Amino acid sequence: MSVKVVCVGGGPAGLYLSILLKRQDPATEVTVYERNPEGSTYGWGVTYWRGLLDKLGEHDPESARAVAEHSVRWSDGVARVRDGVRDLTTRHRGDEGFGIGRHRLLEILAGRARELGVRLEFAQEATPGALPADADLIVAGDGLHSALRTRDADHFGTEVRAGRNHYTWLGTTKVFDAFTFSFVQTEHGWVWCYAYGYGAEGSTCVVECAPETWAGLGLDRADEADGLALLEKLFADLLEGHPLIGRADADGRPQWLTFRTLTNRRWYRDNVVLVGDAAHTTHYSIGAGTTLAMEDAMALARALREHPDLPAALAAYEQRRKSELLPIQSAARFSAQWYEHLPRYMGLPPHRMFALLGQRHSPLLPHVPPQLYYGIDKAVGRLDALRRLKRWLGPKVARAAMS
Repeated sequence: MSVKVVCVGGGPAGLYLSILLKRQDPATEVTVYERNPEGSTYGWGVTYWRGLLDKLGEHDPESARAVAEHSVRWSDGVARVRDGVRDLTTRHRGDEGFGIGRHRLLEILAGRARELGVRLEFAQEATPGALPADADLIVAGDGLHSALRTRDADHFGTEVRAGRNHYTWLGTTKVFDAFTFSFVQTEHGWVWCYAYGYGAEGSTCVVECAPETWAGLGLDRADEADGLALLEKLFADLLEGHPLIGRADADGRPQWLTFRTLTNRRWYRDNVVLVGDAAHTTHYSIGAGTTLAMEDAMALARALREHPDLPAALAAYEQRRKSELLPIQSAARFSAQWYEHLPRYMGLPPHRMFALLGQRHSPLLPHVPPQLYYGIDKAVGRLDALRRLKRWLGPKVARAAMS
């Protein structure tokens, strides 16, 4: 399809879609509007896995090579547990993972888009009423708070469910060589972080805790400086003298959030289609947000290539992506619940706790005592019959839990 396309939002989904559309048909006119100035982005690093890198190589080898070149890699997972009595660390070999600075990823995608002839408009607030009237396709990639989606929220069937725990995204100058989990017990409950490197300049640290712990430690009242000082003290062994770096609101309050899971019954209306966080969100603990956004772009570009009729293309895109997301959304939901019930697992020996951390996506785990599940999982790894039973029973439990 040779069309005039407007992408609202200069994140990974919008930028990568613009690249793919220009590769499919250089005559396509594509404009990306981003409300923030170029080079200003919130966040430190993003994670992805080998599967995404392979897909990027299939769709646009040039940008894939640049992304790989500027990424760091790890294959180990580290879990640290400190509860006042134990201070233990366990390290496990896992799948190959990648980290890249969010600013670097967007820089690569923006540069490639320009090279292909995409028009990029930064520091432009593309409100619904200000978009070009002659656009054939308008892509809403403007995030969780999408103005385009909110305008027609009833049509899209938007639902948002807030999680229980509080979390905050932080940076640090320490460079981690493995995906690292650190769990610290305080007099008010457990606090933990996920830490991963994204380049020579530093790492991302996501800190999370239950609401009663958040309030008990005074994090609900602390300003940014005091909050960071407390967290640096709690994770001093992990940070080894490196600071935590925050991003406070304009009033100096730290950005503690509760994760919001967003879903939509419909993903398009007329010539407006949703991608990325405007269409769906998945809990950050599975590290899939950037991957899913770019896979949305791949699927939408494919649908537009295979279906000359725009309504048919958008319908095919919606059907495919909603189907592909079902198991991922289920895994994310159970992963979030694992952390919301963290004390259930923290009495285990660290190597067993870490094993169940790796199994947190399982729909069976919440219904089986942790020690028993660990034993069953070890046995399943040895017996084909039990492995088949687990694969058969898991989806049934997941469907029952969703009903």
